[in-house]
Amino acid sequence: MQFGLEEICTFFLLLSALILILLERKFPFKPGIPFLRKGLWTDLFWYTLVQSYLLKILIFDYIIQPIHEVVGSPKFLSIAHWPIGFQLVFFLVTHDFYIYWFHRWQHANKILWRTHEAHHSNEDVDWIAGARSHALEIVINQSIEFLPIFLLNASPEVVPIKACIDGIWGMFIHSNLRISLGKFKYIFNGPEFHLWHHANHEEVFHANFGTKFSFWDKLFGTLYESKNVPKSWGLYYEFPAGYWPQHAYSFFRWKFKELKKPEKDD
Repeated sequence: MQFGLEEICTFFLLLSALILILLERKFPFKPGIPFLRKGLWTDLFWYTLVQSYLLKILIFDYIIQPIHEVVGSPKFLSIAHWPIGFQLVFFLVTHDFYIYWFHRWQHANKILWRTHEAHHSNEDVDWIAGARSHALEIVINQSIEFLPIFLLNASPEVVPIKACIDGIWGMFIHSNLRISLGKFKYIFNGPEFHLWHHANHEEVFHANFGTKFSFWDKLFGTLYESKNVPKSWGLYYEFPAGYWPQHAYSFFRWKFKELKKPEKDD
């Protein structure tokens, strides 16, 4: 039996999830978070399975494909002759650069924050918490992420490989895992920086925006580093539970109640 590239990538994605789940039990960044924590079903079923499946169809079949059919792949922009490894690195770096600035803008702009606040609403952050992202945020980011791959006539293999890396890295940086990348932490992003980004702390409301690469934060002065564990994660205001209320709340604030003031690092 032969397996295609998509099946192989799916296998590594599931294997990575299992490894991270086991490591979280053994080396927790913040002890005491149960596996069946609050909001797990919402993140796993609605965001990871249902939303991901439906948005994949929307983004690739109804956004990227029509644009590609109209614009095509100009020969003078083609990178088809590049080795696949070079293509992959190119898209990983350029997209992460875009994500850094768009992510930073979301935290600075009241309207864009509405598309991002759900991602910060988990009071317990773990391997699957990163899946909680507003549908509009996903449509914007993944359309901008994958459209250039087609417009630049990159190898078809780049799409599933990059998507697999996205998924694994996303689970890794959100994992409740006490791990240090040593000197490489200033190049590659990991839980020690991103778990602080999710903290309900004043110091990180505008810090640690990198996704795969932390050197953007180092380069642009937004890196926050601490040896402590955040006192709390989540938002400083009440946020609804459940997939549909969380999406509706971004468009209509039927209530706004502050829970407590943001924490400060010691």
